[in-house]
Amino acid sequence: MSSPTVDWWTSEAPGTEGLRERKKRLMRQQLTDTATTMFLERGFDSVRVAEIAEACGVSEKTVFNYFPSKEALVLDLPQATMAALRTGLARADRTPTEAVLEILAGELDAFLSWLAAQPDPAQAGARIQSFNAMILSTPSLRAHYRDMTEQLATVASEALAARTGTDVDDPLCQIAATALLGLWRVQFSALRRSVDGEHTPAQVRHAVTTAVRGAARLIEGGLADFGNSPGPRPGRTADGVPLEHAPGGLG
Repeated sequence: MSSPTVDWWTSEAPGTEGLRERKKRLMRQQLTDTATTMFLERGFDSVRVAEIAEACGVSEKTVFNYFPSKEALVLDLPQATMAALRTGLARADRTPTEAVLEILAGELDAFLSWLAAQPDPAQAGARIQSFNAMILSTPSLRAHYRDMTEQLATVASEALAARTGTDVDDPLCQIAATALLGLWRVQFSALRRSVDGEHTPAQVRHAVTTAVRGAARLIEGGLADFGNSPGPRPGRTADGVPLEHAPGGLG
């Protein structure tokens, strides 16, 4: 029996959602679980959406009511992540990097809760490795992943622009958004390396957290004061030039 995929898309705790929301969540999970199992067994390009619908006892139209594309059955952009980005990056009491670290920690907690609940850790690890290999070997899935990343980067750029009172096309907002989105890439890469059926959830958490925090430290210096002060950063002119390099400066 194959392990179910993680339900990343639930924005409410199961105990607080209504009956209608619960039915939608369960149907969504059934569709993505069934699709993922079929894709892993036969290959992504060899499975038609109509076959997934038939296996779940619904129409093909119903599948597309839940997922906009075949690729989204495997990789779907969580609305909760986009909402958390908007909210977190708007908080004045958090640097942008701190806000993203909180989101990533929450997603890691959800994944590790799922992993800890699996009856066969080795099987779960093998399934995840196969899932990652399928994405890397399927051009349409790689392209879809890039599209998802671009959508998240747009959300981050908009939030950072609002935070700083600048235009969303401002190069600094674009660069900052790209740097922050890189932390997701670090987390996913660390998960691929550490989820192998041999490491415990606690060991996976340590490995992933260490990698993400190390990367965060690398970018935090440049983003720590992003949007928090209208004036120049300490040690720099209004144009952002280090004082020692400015005309008449310390150097």
